[in-house]
Amino acid sequence: MGADQTEAHYRKLENMYLGAPVNAYYKPQIRIGQGRADLVFPVRHDLYHAANAVHGASYFKAIDDAAFFAANSLVFDVFLLTASLTCYLVRPITEGEIRAAGCAVCETRSVILAETVLTDSGGNEIGRGSGSFVRSKTKLDSVPGYGN
Repeated sequence: MGADQTEAHYRKLENMYLGAPVNAYYKPQIRIGQGRADLVFPVRHDLYHAANAVHGASYFKAIDDAAFFAANSLVFDVFLLTASLTCYLVRPITEGEIRAAGCAVCETRSVILAETVLTDSGGNEIGRGSGSFVRSKTKLDSVPGYGN
């Protein structure tokens, strides 16, 4: 695949991600490259749990999204599925931004393994995780935001 097609694939994945209905709520930004995905979203009070820090669901989402798109950057024909995801919540966050850096670390014929490190606006690690991602039967061209 040529460099232009590869870059187009990354931009289509970004468009697909930003068009997902759940992201209208989180308001993230994302940048995808070969085997990498970096995303950021603002910390807001409506993401808090009862003890006034961001709920773990937001950590999970950031870890999954960055790892998933790092993995799917390597696959040009089908949408991947998260088969497993392990998350470690290191410290709470109450302000600024959640930054997620995802990286594909191993690719076999049947699975791609990817890792994510979460940091706050000051670069302090707040969480990390790893996941396994497998091919679905859904063609990327049929997914809203990618194929349009």
